[in-house]
Amino acid sequence: MTDAVEIYSQYLTRLKSAIDAMPVREIARAVDILVAAYQADRTIFTLGNGGSAALASHMAADLGKATHVPGPPALAKLKRLKVLALTDCIPLLTAWANDASYEIAFAAQLENFVEPGDVVFGISGSGNSPNVLRALELARKAGAISVGFTGCGGGKMKDLLDCAIVMPSDNMQIVEDAHVIASHLLLVDLRVRFAAMADGKD
Repeated sequence: MTDAVEIYSQYLTRLKSAIDAMPVREIARAVDILVAAYQADRTIFTLGNGGSAALASHMAADLGKATHVPGPPALAKLKRLKVLALTDCIPLLTAWANDASYEIAFAAQLENFVEPGDVVFGISGSGNSPNVLRALELARKAGAISVGFTGCGGGKMKDLLDCAIVMPSDNMQIVEDAHVIASHLLLVDLRVRFAAMADGKD
């Protein structure tokens, strides 16, 4: 038991260090981008692999629902934030992966919908997931804005992002933990800004 407690303590110490060094200014800039997209009635697309796929779905749920919740009555007067997770239609995802290649499984879906001014939000702990990179390349060609969570120095993904949120760790579990926290920072900030808009303060 003592060895396990020590392992936990070491992990939590490393996680706290990563959280303390989290690029909060870039997170705030990402919220600026999402608010601008909302005001222009654009769509936000989220995508990622493995644990990052789960977070892409989680973010779509948070952004699509929790920005429009019971609370101050004026919130009901706001239009909805349009957000879609490209990880969620398993038949379509597997069809593209099987019939073409997994590398284009997100880009092929995105091509049906993406328009200039939309936001494509990629998530990759390594920053080198080929299917995330292909989607970001397509986003750039389509005139969309690219935002992303990554770690491990940013990988190839960093150069494809208009707003790169790079977690300061090379440990995949810590990077993924930090991504979840960052996604909730985005949500908390958005809810405050939406409430201000509903109250006519912004």
